[in-house]
Amino acid sequence: MTVATGPGLRAAVSAALAAGWRARSLYVRADRRSVGIVLTGPDGTARIETTPVSADGAVPSVVDLAPAMAWDEREAHDLYGITFGGHEPMRPLADHSAPLDSWTTAVRGHDAYQVAVGPIHAGVIESGHFRFHVVGDRILHLDARLFYKHRGLEQVAAGMPVEPALSVLSRACAACAVANGVAFATAAEQVLGLQAGPQVARARVLLLELERLWNHLNDIAAICAGVGMAAGSSCFLALTERARRLNARLTGHRFLFGAVQVGRSELDLGAGLAAELGSEIARIDAAARAGWRELRFNGSFTGRLNGVGVVDAAAAARLGVVGPAARAAGLAEDVRTTSRYADYEGWRPVTASDPAGDVAARLELRMLELRQTFDLLGALLDAGPVSPAGAQALGAGRPAGVGLVESPRGATSCVLECADGVVQRVRLRTGSYANWPAVAHAASGSLLPDFPLINKSFELCYACADR
Repeated sequence: MTVATGPGLRAAVSAALAAGWRARSLYVRADRRSVGIVLTGPDGTARIETTPVSADGAVPSVVDLAPAMAWDEREAHDLYGITFGGHEPMRPLADHSAPLDSWTTAVRGHDAYQVAVGPIHAGVIESGHFRFHVVGDRILHLDARLFYKHRGLEQVAAGMPVEPALSVLSRACAACAVANGVAFATAAEQVLGLQAGPQVARARVLLLELERLWNHLNDIAAICAGVGMAAGSSCFLALTERARRLNARLTGHRFLFGAVQVGRSELDLGAGLAAELGSEIARIDAAARAGWRELRFNGSFTGRLNGVGVVDAAAAARLGVVGPAARAAGLAEDVRTTSRYADYEGWRPVTASDPAGDVAARLELRMLELRQTFDLLGALLDAGPVSPAGAQALGAGRPAGVGLVESPRGATSCVLECADGVVQRVRLRTGSYANWPAVAHAASGSLLPDFPLINKSFELCYACADR
């Protein structure tokens, strides 16, 4: 991972994108006098391109080159006052003091009207406001506003040693605790001159796939709930609960909090417990396959999914969509393919049988990925005990590190700047953060009553914006 400083940010980004690199994160650096953009290459190599902030607090925008960085620039503007030349209009993202017309899109015409939903919702759901511009039941445009409970975790972590900072950042979101933790730990180990050894890597892969297991089961249940399929929702919610109990049996926490450490692994999995977990995972696998057959051959259920909430391959690439949502559109992008962890060696992402980028494809993709996860978990548990272990020392560390992990919702990146083992700046950009703009895109042209289904087919974390 390299850090390059120079005034030619746009030229560097343009050349990198043309060479197949991808923009992963844009952030204000610790000195607050420069902006960095994290780029990753086809082989997983990461580098940070930086540019100084001018005397009047401005840097050139890159949204015309990498539209996925639009939220990043808006967040940097709201939280740090940086102006991005060429990004017009600069709509507020995290600044909720701004008036309504400053963050919504004006839609005018005969019979056009607005429907405001949230930020307080019925049921157990975090705060988010959706403002629909519609004619009849047809959605013309959706403006989404999140960040209602933004906790400033990155600012809290600044000034901490890496270990307590890990505890802060990994709790940004309960659904992504392992992915966030591994991304931070990987970045921290680069800073400290460490590398996860085989036992540490194996423990992390086990935890990552256990997290993916319960999330995918839960997401299938959510899609069922989105069309009122109570039997399917109940079936997969019950399997989700069983998977979370496995987590608690292994680590003492249903959401795997505290299971990831910097420079080591404390996971202790003996042969007896491995066999017990393996047997239960096999039973969950069998039940999930049976439940999937019931869904797949239920015409009234499947008929509600086709052609709804489409994000096609071109739109997914332009918006920087990641994870299952991208693969459902036919983009075979998966961070696990370039992972340095041996258990992911030879990993190949799956795509839906009809990668139309609709709800049906996003549902099928999760079931296909579940089969991969079941197989990998079975192999990991069959391989024998997992013992506590430390990382390998590589020598001198670096001033900055980048961790990139495939979370249940897609690529999660963490960029970390440290001095003497103390965090100076950390930026966590999750798969949910990357995909929220795609939800608004998927809603456009759809029917208003279909939005709950569309939203559930992405099943993104609000907390990942509220970090």
